[in-house]
Amino acid sequence: MTPLQPIIHREQALELLLHGDLLALGREADAVRQRFHPENRVTFVVDRNVNYTNVCLSRCSFCAFYRDIDAKDAYLLDNKSIFDKIDELVERGGTQLLMQGGLHPGLQLSYFEELFREIKGRFPQVQNHSLSPAEICHLADRHGLSILQVLTRLKEAGLDSVPGGGAEILVDEVRQAISPKKIGWQRWGEVMLAAASLGMTTTATMMFGSRETPEQLIEHLFRVRSLQEQGGSFTAFIPWTYQPGNTELGGETATGVEYLKVLALSRMVLDNIPSIQASWVTQGAKLAQVALFFGANDLGGTMLEENVVAAAGCSFRMSQQEMIDLIQGAGFTAAQRSTGYQILREF
Repeated sequence: MTPLQPIIHREQALELLLHGDLLALGREADAVRQRFHPENRVTFVVDRNVNYTNVCLSRCSFCAFYRDIDAKDAYLLDNKSIFDKIDELVERGGTQLLMQGGLHPGLQLSYFEELFREIKGRFPQVQNHSLSPAEICHLADRHGLSILQVLTRLKEAGLDSVPGGGAEILVDEVRQAISPKKIGWQRWGEVMLAAASLGMTTTATMMFGSRETPEQLIEHLFRVRSLQEQGGSFTAFIPWTYQPGNTELGGETATGVEYLKVLALSRMVLDNIPSIQASWVTQGAKLAQVALFFGANDLGGTMLEENVVAAAGCSFRMSQQEMIDLIQGAGFTAAQRSTGYQILREF
């Protein structure tokens, strides 16, 4: 299902964001979800986030996780610690590894090539869904390589797919305000299109509620849509709300109503991306359950481990059985999936 024209245009989307009725938006988004997923199934993946380092040159004002390299609590995990974490993931039936850290000044491309080869050799059943576009660009800049060259080498070493972290809002005025040292939106898109050209699947994200205007939020959605039209390989879109706790930026987080509105608009605008993921990590189980009636068809990962959002004081946790119960309690069939959305088993 890849229509030439979007269900709604920018002006309509902005009007709905500003003045649309929440429940009416939910009904429209739910109708789109049912067209994509008539089987009444809600999926999840059993995964683990391994944050291999918290050292980051980017120093984004909205991030409570990063540390300078000389900070007392700065760290870089050794390989044994990483392998032990993946071992635990495999023991629990996990299939996806999400490795992300920061822009560490001491790590070269060869570090990731060697690490990824070792991971693939030890854990061939695990999908290595790792490194944000910012991390990939950092490696390209450090070595004087193109983004495509870096991704080609990482893929050969065992990187399977690329997550969409670091998108925040894909408008450079916002990025300059909240993360001036991070890559601009066009380089983020370049990474995603390059990954797609290599046959790698990707995801797209949005962190909203920090400093963007409603117009900039809508622009983000349409830029993601355009990237998909240009040959992107986004399997899912994941919007979540900025978490201000312990951050330099501070401020307030978006309300549950605002989250549901944005989620519903995401499902309507991004009608060329098959799945919309609800963010239980930032919204909690109850609101994530409501999100299943506002366009979401996926609950993301069980996340055996999560450190970045937790650093901002947001620490919702959910076991696999709790996730299954949540899905079934909303009247859907629960299904464990792979990173690429193949169904592994239903419950």
